[in-house]
Amino acid sequence: MVVEYRKFADRFWIWRGYEIGYCAEGLDSQGVAQDKPAMVLIHGFGASVGHWRKNVPVLAQRFRVYAIDLIGFGSSAQPKPSELAYTFETWGQQVADFVREVVGDRAILVGNSIGAVVAMQAAVYAPKLITKTVLINCSLRLLQEQNQLAMPWFKRIGVKAVQNILGVRAIAKLFFDQVRNPQSVRQILSQAYIQKEAITDELIEILVQPAQNPNAVDVFMAFVRYSQGPRPEDLLAILPCEAIVLWGDRDPWEPIKLGRESFTRFACVKEFIDLPNAGHCPQDEVPELVNDILLRLGGL
Repeated sequence: MVVEYRKFADRFWIWRGYEIGYCAEGLDSQGVAQDKPAMVLIHGFGASVGHWRKNVPVLAQRFRVYAIDLIGFGSSAQPKPSELAYTFETWGQQVADFVREVVGDRAILVGNSIGAVVAMQAAVYAPKLITKTVLINCSLRLLQEQNQLAMPWFKRIGVKAVQNILGVRAIAKLFFDQVRNPQSVRQILSQAYIQKEAITDELIEILVQPAQNPNAVDVFMAFVRYSQGPRPEDLLAILPCEAIVLWGDRDPWEPIKLGRESFTRFACVKEFIDLPNAGHCPQDEVPELVNDILLRLGGL
């Protein structure tokens, strides 16, 4: 089965001269915003708007729902890193501008994995526009520079060596070619997902198709070598709105124990909710649980 990922991101917005894909539901028949609160969904690394396909129609009962492809991913433009830096500062500004220019109203931001870090960065940049952040299995950024200092010296050297090797485009392309084929993507998802039945052909296509774009390897190189930028703790310390944290309790990549220890010490974190029998992407694995919690934010 071949899935056209642009069917999910069926609208486009120009940001800094680049085309950005997004979708919107919960508007009236003329495409005008109804009197509903706004919610913006932000995907994780390598994902796209399609990763929210099980959430958008349900959430549109109560919200004006927007899902956006971060620049470099999905149906959005993939400029070379020499033209635009792939950082949380860039993505945070993109989302803040999207809320200001496209949503045109205050909004709740919901992010998965690195999308949760982006949501917090956007809230810091646009405190008057963001009413709440919902962080789903937030990336702990364990390879960020400050976090690397806590590693044994030999692990730090190993991380830097791998990052330097993947800084050589020819080598990075060989590696990327291996991981962007459907079989490899399925194997990676089988590590991240506890609910194996959620790993469908449709999901594989959603993730594989954008990775075939000519500059996809350059985006990959830029991000795997990116150890700078904020940690979640840095952003939580200055977050201008409240945060609700959702966490799949069997996430093998971002352990819930570390998330709870790191996040619950901040006053802005109003709830930390365990999602049973879910891995790294609960919005796709257990969408009913996630949708019910998000609908509660809107009063349903």
